[in-house]
Amino acid sequence: MKKTVMEIIVVNKTLIFLTTLLLTALVTQGCTGGQSVQTDASPVDQTASNPPESGNSAVEPDVKAGTETGAGTLQIRANGEDFVRQGFTSKDGWQIDFDHVYVNLTQVTAYQTDPPFDPQTDQSIQSKVKTQASLDGVKTIDLAAGDENAEPIVIGEVQAPTGRYNALSWQMVKASDGLAAGYPLVMQGSATKAGQTINFVLKLNEELGFTCGDFVGDQRKGIVQPNQTADLEATFHFDHLFGDAETAADDSLNTGALGFEPLATIAQNGQLEADLDVLKTQLSQEDYDKLIKILPSLGHVGEGHCQETMLTS
Repeated sequence: MKKTVMEIIVVNKTLIFLTTLLLTALVTQGCTGGQSVQTDASPVDQTASNPPESGNSAVEPDVKAGTETGAGTLQIRANGEDFVRQGFTSKDGWQIDFDHVYVNLTQVTAYQTDPPFDPQTDQSIQSKVKTQASLDGVKTIDLAAGDENAEPIVIGEVQAPTGRYNALSWQMVKASDGLAAGYPLVMQGSATKAGQTINFVLKLNEELGFTCGDFVGDQRKGIVQPNQTADLEATFHFDHLFGDAETAADDSLNTGALGFEPLATIAQNGQLEADLDVLKTQLSQEDYDKLIKILPSLGHVGEGHCQETMLTS
């Protein structure tokens, strides 16, 4: 009987020992398993708080997509601004409204330049060009087309390598046919002051070239992304020619402008049709010289400036 009791005691101790070992193993495994979860979670947390740099694999699909497509669409527009679309009052009080403003454009080219091209220096753009995209052919644009709220006119569009186009050049040359035949620039409209109205057609023979820097305006332009459309703008400032009554009289815009009064003076029976040859004989020498000096300043990119070249002088 005693032997049996002893055996039971031994068995019980053995069971207690084995149970203790089992519980210890389970606790150890539980601790090890928690550390493993934290390790797995760690890269996720680190990635979320520290986004990968551009060279890491996390952004490679976007880079490859850009490389595979390699291009977007670049639209180039011509804008005569509200002065052409809505009319304005010249520095000398003539209300000018345009029916048509034809510009004949060629060699329209957008550039990616690095360092950025500065048109207010004497440096050539060619030394800074990294990429360029050009429109083919010659095209006559009516800057007055559409209503007073019309968008700037599309000259054309081209498939262009991605990137930021921060320079633009174009030439205004004589049209070979059409409504502007023989002239780079034709303005048709009317001017009214104190009950007098003069209908005018001004045909300017001077061929001009413009090489401009970055577009300056409310929005950035010229940023071409893969499979998307961006635009650039050739802007024409006709207030430089006629002045602007809403600008101070002593502002350089108005002191340098011709105004409309010299043109009104040579009109006959409320009509004026003239090219530069006629204007040279009928305007005063001072007014004619001022007109010629103004013409190269017509071209801008928004409010951004250009290098100007008179191609036929």
